[in-house]
Parts: sequence; structure tokens; C-alpha cells
Amino acid sequence: MLIYKIFRRPEWDAFRAAGETAGAPIDIADGYIHFSTSAQVAETAAKWFATESDLVLVAFNPDTLGPALKWEPSRGGALFPHLYRHLHLSDVVWDKSLPLGATGHIFPEGVW
Repeated sequence: MLIYKIFRRPEWDAFRAAGETAGAPIDIADGYIHFSTSAQVAETAAKWFATESDLVLVAFNPDTLGPALKWEPSRGGALFPHLYRHLHLSDVVWDKSLPLGATGHIFPEGVW
């Protein structure tokens, strides 16, 4: 199982350049990095990035993120993965563009 983080292109570019990130402004404000499971990521994209087209979907293996990854209740009581440390480029499994289509974001094959 993989978990996912949606980055705006400038956030992704900064992460790649620095080799690590504390996350997006919302992550920094909340004190942890927000992730979604494959069952949650489409709703996350629709809720928080509805009109944004230059996005990057980045996959992570939760088993390699260590004890700083916590599963905590969020929307509707569902458990969401939250990471209480910086993300490192070495944590990334893959990254793919997440374009905006006529009816929402177009996810890469294999996410569900």
C-alpha cells in the first residue's frame, strides 16, 4: 500500500532542490505533513485543490516512514496518515503530474 501527498508545482520544485521539506503552509501550520490513502486522495484533491492544475502526486511507502507516521482521525472520523518529521527526497517512491480535466483531476493509473 502507498500513501500520497499532493504538491503544487513550486512546492515540489523546492522540495526537490532542497532534498527535504516541512510540507506546504497548511502542514507547517498544523505541525505535521498531511497524506491521503488511495481511497482518500481524490476527495483531498477535490476539496483542497479543486481549481489547481499544476499539481504533482507523490507516492510514499508508509512502512519506510518510521514511527513519525501516525494514523489519526480526520474527515468523518476516517484515519489519515500524518507525518511528524520532515519529508526527505529519499522517502519518495514515485511522482507524477496530476492534471486538471473537465470533470476533476486525472489520476495516474494504478492509484486506486
